[in-house]
Amino acid sequence: MQSARGKSSATRTSSKVAEKDMLGTAPESRFVSRISISLPERLLTELDSMVGDRGFQSRSQAINDMLHKSLIEHRREHGEGVMVGTITLYYKNATPGLQKKLADLQAVHIDEVISSLHIHLANNETMEVILVQGPAQKLQDIADEMITRRGVISGKMQLIAALIPQLHPFPAASKA
Repeated sequence: MQSARGKSSATRTSSKVAEKDMLGTAPESRFVSRISISLPERLLTELDSMVGDRGFQSRSQAINDMLHKSLIEHRREHGEGVMVGTITLYYKNATPGLQKKLADLQAVHIDEVISSLHIHLANNETMEVILVQGPAQKLQDIADEMITRRGVISGKMQLIAALIPQLHPFPAASKA
């Protein structure tokens, strides 16, 4: 990695790298591009500190992680692509009708709501995690509907650029 004091390089190289998927098998090879960036010394020092604190293997891994998060956020804000994620809600159980309203919202948005996990906490509170998939803006609208309900203490939507594969294909429409 080049020092922040060094000259920036416009060189770019590509090499095939076999990566392992989550099951430990090597999928098709991918091309990895190598780039060079220039950073102020203070920023480089902070980056190195974060790399150590978070346990990244290298600066490249840390920058890859940050860039991935930024690109997902950009896609969420500006794209209409289908994404998968969670809506996490934290709420008081004592709010009249809140659990029914949240369940009704999930039923209304059955095409986007995949599953939910309901966890009872101390002090008559609940955390609910709702797995969703669909166009990013529609998911944000659903999250906003849920998070802004009276009685919801806090909520957050987290999206990733991935899809849940369809497990069972829908039967073909009958031709009668």
